[in-house]
Amino acid sequence: MKQFMDENFLLDTKTAQDLFHNHAAKMPIIDYHCHLIPEMVANDHKFKSFTELWLGGDHYKWRAMRTNGVDERFCTGTDTSDWEKFEKWAETVPYTFRNPLYHWTHLELKTAFGIDKQLSPKTAREIYDECNEKLQQSEFSARGLMRHYNVECVCTTDDPIDDLSYHKQTRESGFEIKMIPAWRPDKAMNIEKPEFAEYMNKLGEVAGVTLTTFKDMVDALQKRHDFFTENGCKLSDHGIEEFYDEPYTDSQIETIFAKAMRGQQLSALEIRQYKHAFLKVCAEMDHAADWTQQFHYGAIRDNNTLMYNKLGADTGFDSIGEFTTAKAMSSFLNELNMEGKLTRTILYTLNPCANEVIATMLGNFQDGSCPGKIQFGSGWWFNDQLDGMTRQMNALSVLGLLSRFVGMLTDSRSFLSYPRHEYFRRLLCNLLGNDVEKGLLPNDMESLSRMVEDISYNNARNYFKFY
Repeated sequence: MKQFMDENFLLDTKTAQDLFHNHAAKMPIIDYHCHLIPEMVANDHKFKSFTELWLGGDHYKWRAMRTNGVDERFCTGTDTSDWEKFEKWAETVPYTFRNPLYHWTHLELKTAFGIDKQLSPKTAREIYDECNEKLQQSEFSARGLMRHYNVECVCTTDDPIDDLSYHKQTRESGFEIKMIPAWRPDKAMNIEKPEFAEYMNKLGEVAGVTLTTFKDMVDALQKRHDFFTENGCKLSDHGIEEFYDEPYTDSQIETIFAKAMRGQQLSALEIRQYKHAFLKVCAEMDHAADWTQQFHYGAIRDNNTLMYNKLGADTGFDSIGEFTTAKAMSSFLNELNMEGKLTRTILYTLNPCANEVIATMLGNFQDGSCPGKIQFGSGWWFNDQLDGMTRQMNALSVLGLLSRFVGMLTDSRSFLSYPRHEYFRRLLCNLLGNDVEKGLLPNDMESLSRMVEDISYNNARNYFKFY
């Protein structure tokens, strides 16, 4: 019987162990898509308790706790203590067997705090106290944890109206780890939202543009896009349900925009036409600035209206969606490609049923300008776990070039999420190691080790042009 989470966790063969321990493990982390709070990095935030560090904003854990019968006050409430919230999480952990949370929980305890005990009601108090004691040390601050995990660069997720002051503060502080902004203009895209007009007014004010037309909005966005470029931004990201390819004219988009600014209800077609026009404009800006664009699609967000009204977005009430979007994706990418404006692109699907769709879509628009210009993003959100990441890599291997993959990202708000890179690297090494042991790949350790190091770090470093 193999011991739980020993040094060869997830590594079934000698080849896999060699690839991980001697190659993957030593590579720095480029976390090119995360949701860290820039202020916490700029001010080197000290965590007041293990609960703040570990449970604050973690909707993965909240979902599990709710499912385990834990009252909401112990997830997001303000009338319970940090210990009470941690205690309820500890009670939930033994029920997470075979959920990725069980692996992540213990990998984080082990790699950050050196704790090998399994978290349960029996061990909760001693683990909580030990972690709180260690959090008093400087190496457990926000920056300390980033150093501990050998992070080289992170890309936060930032709204066009953000002033990026914390990114500037971090740069000027001499902090050796790069924190780069990433452009996320979803609020300007989501024209169907009741707060759209209010957001447009804020965008116009920040950009110094009197914003009354769609053209005005494009001018405002371009100014903010230029500002982001000046502050080191190299990539954008869009959270979309699906891709859009509905035909439109400029006059139609102006009419749709004017209706939204007046608070008038839009038809489903008008919403889709606007989003098509909006994403095309953004893609053109990205191409002109030599950015990479990312599309995270396939989520149905905020399913529980009662809890959305109470807690807001990103609190654990989202799910995988089903959308027939392959033709629209192809049409959108082809439209940009025909105009010579298709920049480096990463496609992420939340529904693993579309893995092969994306893996084959990539080859349609590779143009030889750089290795892996069109990328299949790593298993995302509900898929950044053993089965989901394995399925994504298998689809990419069979239908594309795994060797050119830019690898893993955390997509997380937590400074304890970096072990997800280790988890990914162990799975990658295990896939390759098993193939070698089965005779499906040659025992060419020079080529295999280079491949592992490239996917873990080198490909991302070269692809995003951060340096």
